Amino acid sequence: MQERGKMETENSKKSESSEKLKMAIAVALLKSKLLLQKNNSSNNHNTNNGAGAVSSSADPPPPNSRSDDHDSLKWKRKAKERKREILRLQEDLKLAEDGMQYDLFPQNAACKCYFYDNMGILSDKQLEDRRFNDVLRRRFLRQVRIKERKRRRDASFKQHVPGTNSDNEIEQLSSSVDFLVELCDAISPTDVEDQAFKNWSHQAVDFILMTLKSMLPVGDNREIIEGIISGLVMRLLRRTCNGSHADDSQHTESNACFYVQHLIRKLGSEAYVGQRIILSVSQGICTAAESLLFMDPFDDAFPNMHNCMYMMIQLIQFLVSDYLLNWSEKEDLEMGLFEDWVSSLLHARKALEILESRNGLYVLYIDRVIGDVAKKAGQSSLLQRLKPNVCSSLFS
Repeated sequence: MQERGKMETENSKKSESSEKLKMAIAVALLKSKLLLQKNNSSNNHNTNNGAGAVSSSADPPPPNSRSDDHDSLKWKRKAKERKREILRLQEDLKLAEDGMQYDLFPQNAACKCYFYDNMGILSDKQLEDRRFNDVLRRRFLRQVRIKERKRRRDASFKQHVPGTNSDNEIEQLSSSVDFLVELCDAISPTDVEDQAFKNWSHQAVDFILMTLKSMLPVGDNREIIEGIISGLVMRLLRRTCNGSHADDSQHTESNACFYVQHLIRKLGSEAYVGQRIILSVSQGICTAAESLLFMDPFDDAFPNMHNCMYMMIQLIQFLVSDYLLNWSEKEDLEMGLFEDWVSSLLHARKALEILESRNGLYVLYIDRVIGDVAKKAGQSSLLQRLKPNVCSSLFS
């Protein structure tokens, strides 16, 4: 019965598409006929006006090869124009149906950027993608609304109706954050190369950053925004460090974690988000160092903890290298928060010194990151605004 239902659905879809094609062809033929009648009427009018100048005894010229060639070229040209008209009408019909179709069956738009091209690569140049497409934005919002409608099907749920534009933006930001986190949690290690994951994750990151850029200068709902962003950072960091154990799927799971790390890196392009990421990650390094200190090296969870430590240190290095100078030039840095995460980073370095007897690479990696912070701060006016004790600790 199910196969029969599927066949009937496919047949109905084919019949609908054929009917639409017939309609488009009929419209094209009607337009062509009207244009032809208009041209004929104008030609007859011109002929009647010039009839007095022509002798009544003159006979029409006999047909020749030139007139035949001219007629054939004319009809070929008309055939090509009609074909183009049919294709244009089909495209118009498809565009007209897109709005309703994507609400019911959302499709993935092709990703027209290089969002994941520099994944895992250290780069001093900030890669900006200003080609944010309004079509992708609307399509992403449709997908988020569909997810929200599925979540709110419970009859006991009392839906909140936003009263102001600010409330609407807060709701959209929160829904987009939930959408991105659920997307990262649901993706399997073997599906990270799937185009759907890349498209939706890119659109989610772009939408979150665009919403923050429009909301932060206003200054309203700062506590709510900070709570949403802190939750986003915490949940994505948890997903990054949730690698598999030492089994056959370790490589594929690590690959998925690198994709999530890259998403966090892209979100960090906004100074408001990036500084909070660095602060959370540096605090996470301290916690991971304490766990490794009392963990058995032969424990099955030890390799996963080691990979998590490496990815956290690497993430801070990416954010500092990519964005610190840009944050300083645009004066987007919150100096109090900057001093907090620099102090937290120095504290993480002390925590890793205890593990130097087990793995000296941790201290080597964190020293390289701290040196990069000192170098970037020295190239800008940040040193002049730092507290003396923080500045001396940074260069000690």
